[in-house]
Amino acid sequence: MSQYKIQTEELISVSIKDREYVLRVADLPDEERPREKMIANGPRNLSVAELLAIVLGTGTKREEVMTMASRLLREYGEKTIINQSNPSIIARELNLPLTKACQVVACFELGRRMYQKKSDGLTNIRSARQAFDYLTDMRNLNKEQFRGLYLNSRYQLIHDETISVGSINASIVHPREVFQPAIQYGASAIIIAHNHPSGEIKASAADREITEKLKAAGKILGIEVLDHIIIADNKFISIM
Repeated sequence: MSQYKIQTEELISVSIKDREYVLRVADLPDEERPREKMIANGPRNLSVAELLAIVLGTGTKREEVMTMASRLLREYGEKTIINQSNPSIIARELNLPLTKACQVVACFELGRRMYQKKSDGLTNIRSARQAFDYLTDMRNLNKEQFRGLYLNSRYQLIHDETISVGSINASIVHPREVFQPAIQYGASAIIIAHNHPSGEIKASAADREITEKLKAAGKILGIEVLDHIIIADNKFISIM
């Protein structure tokens, strides 16, 4: 019998007589199971998907836990899911049980609180190019995302939040959703960004309408909208 190396970061399937079977964690050799690998080799030797699978614990009737963990990272992006603080958004956008979404948010929130950076270690973002370089995880996402980068008075990043996932238009992106984190974290300015999975870099009329609406709201609140950038593949434009 041929030997196959099991890739735990991807959906693994074997076709037998036109029937497809998904390999579960329980089907893996002991040394390849995430928990056993952690016990034997330590957490640094596990992939992000394997660590997330341990946090999730179990899958659902329709989705095995490693498949679920890999899908969350693939569809939402590592940096995005780490910075998402609303479990309801994760549950809704990724078709995930709310209890599982709460586990994910609690895990990353605990990490932030335990290892919060000192102020002199914060990322400085003073230009569209620096914002683009920071948002590397948005370049190849297969879903459109709308992100907010929240800065203090020294242009240091103090919070990163995914505001919405899916088709972006002025009726979906509300100023209250954009500025609520700014008020919560005491931000002085915001850079907003979204990606175009199609690869088209041109700003649409809806993109410009959203930008003007947020700029006007920011003036009322005294929180400046510094820029709105669009990301497509390895390109970006500023529409401000």
